[in-house]
Amino acid sequence: MSGPDVNRLVFSFIQFLESQLQSSHLSADAAESVEVAIQCLESAYGIDTSNEALVSQLRIGAPLLEVFNAAVKTNQESTASGGHSQPTVTITRDKIPEKQEITQEDRSKAEVLKVKGNNCMKSEQYSDALECYTQAISLDDCNAVYYCNRAAAYSKLEKHKQAIEDCTKALEIDPTYSKAYGRMGLAFTSLNEHEKARDAYKRATDLEPDNASYMTNLKIAEQKLRETSLGAGGLGGGFGAFGGGGPGAGAGGMPDIGALLNNPALMNMASNMMQNPQMQNLMQNMLSGAMQPQPGAAPGGGGGGGETASMANLLQAGQQLAQQVQQTNPELVDQLRQQLSTPEGTPKPDDNEGSEEK
Repeated sequence: MSGPDVNRLVFSFIQFLESQLQSSHLSADAAESVEVAIQCLESAYGIDTSNEALVSQLRIGAPLLEVFNAAVKTNQESTASGGHSQPTVTITRDKIPEKQEITQEDRSKAEVLKVKGNNCMKSEQYSDALECYTQAISLDDCNAVYYCNRAAAYSKLEKHKQAIEDCTKALEIDPTYSKAYGRMGLAFTSLNEHEKARDAYKRATDLEPDNASYMTNLKIAEQKLRETSLGAGGLGGGFGAFGGGGPGAGAGGMPDIGALLNNPALMNMASNMMQNPQMQNLMQNMLSGAMQPQPGAAPGGGGGGGETASMANLLQAGQQLAQQVQQTNPELVDQLRQQLSTPEGTPKPDDNEGSEEK
């Protein structure tokens, strides 16, 4: 059905589509369509991207997009040099500018820089490590490990979008590189893009099913998605200003009250805040307002409209209280957010797999 050149072209296109899946501009429906297209191409042309021997035979020296851009540039230059004529340019492998051959000397220098970068990572000199990996890439830009290691440095520097870009480049070079998917998952998690993190971890576990770290991170990402889908229900919505309903929150999005009460710094700040006469008046108004049914509510109630009205009053007063606390004591709000977003015992993604490649 196809020859070696056709298979190389199809494989390059599959690589391009896989890199698009990791970008942030595709909608969920578009991403699903791209995944179907990849599966169809793999099935139609008998290409198994998990077969490393086959991948090494099909891989070309540059990503398909670079080859395309080079061909377009050649076409434009030919048209410009031909005056008013519009010559047809036949694009063949011979006419595509080849990437300059990387010398053994450059490869050796790049390896030295990589090792230096790894040592910087171990000593937590992340900016220096980033520079070392960047220099290594400038000498050998076809090594997926260098991009993946630089992604780790970017993540340590809280530059997660750049980390994702480097992971994408690493996967363009080697679509079977599970560690690149793992690091991409960590970066997406740090950006709270848990659906993309889950997808990245899923690809990592598909490529390396025995890796416990990938499996753990996949489960955490799935847990985050479930928590997000549940939302901050019930009274949890009243704690929105404080970050309630996040990881480790109680049922229905309620914050972990026990953890808050056991935090001496938070309790001290809260005690000082409640000595403020303005806050005392606000609390009194909140409690009295919660007990007043709205006009038209049935008296007595037994679970009827009166209780519903009181609950609505309480929620409204709680929101006013949250706004007042934000204005009068932003430090307390920051402490609450930290306590609620990363409570003790909440599982965090395991980045042990993210150590630099040897």
